[in-house]
Amino acid sequence: MVLKRRISYHWRLFIPIATILCVVFGLIIFYQYKREANYRAQFFSTELELIDNRILDAYEDDVNLRTFLAFIQQFFKGSVFEGIRVSVYVDDRLYYSLGIPIPLDNDGLEFKKTDAVLDTDDEANRRLVGRDEDRNIYFFSTVKSKDGKVTVRTAMPYSENVHDAIDVDGIVWLVILVCLLVTLVVTFYFTRMLSRNVVLLKDFAYRAVTGGRFTGEDKFPRNELGDISREIITLYRERGKALELIEKERKVAIHAIEEKIRVTRQLTNNINHEIKTPVGIIRGYLESILADPEMDTQTRTRFLERMLTNVERLTALLNDVSTMTRLENGGDMIAVDKVDMHEIVYQIDSDLPANNLAGDMKFSFDIPMGCYVSGNYNLLQGMICGLIRNSALHSGGSEISCSLISENDSFCVFSFCDNGNGVSPEHIPHLFERFYRVDNGRSRKMGGTGLGLSIVKSTVVSLGGTISVRNRSTGGLEFVFTLPKWCDS
Repeated sequence: MVLKRRISYHWRLFIPIATILCVVFGLIIFYQYKREANYRAQFFSTELELIDNRILDAYEDDVNLRTFLAFIQQFFKGSVFEGIRVSVYVDDRLYYSLGIPIPLDNDGLEFKKTDAVLDTDDEANRRLVGRDEDRNIYFFSTVKSKDGKVTVRTAMPYSENVHDAIDVDGIVWLVILVCLLVTLVVTFYFTRMLSRNVVLLKDFAYRAVTGGRFTGEDKFPRNELGDISREIITLYRERGKALELIEKERKVAIHAIEEKIRVTRQLTNNINHEIKTPVGIIRGYLESILADPEMDTQTRTRFLERMLTNVERLTALLNDVSTMTRLENGGDMIAVDKVDMHEIVYQIDSDLPANNLAGDMKFSFDIPMGCYVSGNYNLLQGMICGLIRNSALHSGGSEISCSLISENDSFCVFSFCDNGNGVSPEHIPHLFERFYRVDNGRSRKMGGTGLGLSIVKSTVVSLGGTISVRNRSTGGLEFVFTLPKWCDS
């Protein structure tokens, strides 16, 4: 298979333009050449006419024609008109001849309208270019006097001097050739400059298709085409960046969806597992009661009390799951208002003796009045109560405190801590995970659903804050959480 090599865009642009310029240049040269040739031929024709008119003037002034023609011969000696032939006929008889006589009947002359132009159609007075029988070109002229007695015939043989006089100078052709070459060089340069955009864009397109990197923006010329080319490359790269960003966002979204599905599946499995335990216990006690109608009252009461405990545990679990779902799926719909944190912790502290939420632990707080945050009163109250309940169940300490440790224009930073046992460092990263228990057996005996700290974190995050946990150097756990500061504007 023979592959045809394509002509480059530069040559496809240069060849037609150069051809057109050469044709136009050639036509102009041809026209100028013909015009110059006619001008020079006309010059000889005019000189012949002048000679004829002077001879007729001399005849009318009764000047001796022999003497006048001798003067003409002497006058033109050494000039282009040296060798001119002049024949004077009086009453159709040759009166005087300068050079070879020119016959009246044009015998031996063949006239052609060539380079010179007929000045008149009058047969008696005409000037043209002719050839004699030896094919020598003549500049020929014939005039008659007003009375018709005198006929003057002049002819200029085509000598070397005449040739040099009427021919276009050789240096003119050299100038024309140089001008043509300069024109072609300039045309080549500008077509190359114009085609540079196409060549560079072709290189860019090839690299874009093959995945290569194009680094030739600075090679584009500083003109409109170059500006357009650079804009095309910029748009392409911006489009590439946008596609990369979309792809990254798509991967993040897919990852988030997959993570959400995984978490949902894990949550569902954990919920099923957590529900099975109290349901199984309740079912076991019910079956025992039904299987023994004669069961004594004390045993029946103990079984019913244990069933009630597991029902309460199951109810708490379902309530926590509902709260978790509402926080994670409806976070954008939570009503946010101006909340006084001092008022919340003060109210919780006042209610602790009645609800026994902290057990035997002493609760204290250090939050100034007028500490306003952007949040939801009920959620924040439930969050603080969840932290208190978690410390009371698992810390093993005697004191709980909540305080404001710092603030700036945007956030308030709070600390909630106890003086208990803390946890091992390997458990710290997992404390906010759903159903995570440091000691499953101990936690189940002490109660709790395993969702308390998860609800705490979801509450803080849904309100626009952050929360972290660490072991205190003096013992116990410390939860540091931030909440957005309320802005009256």
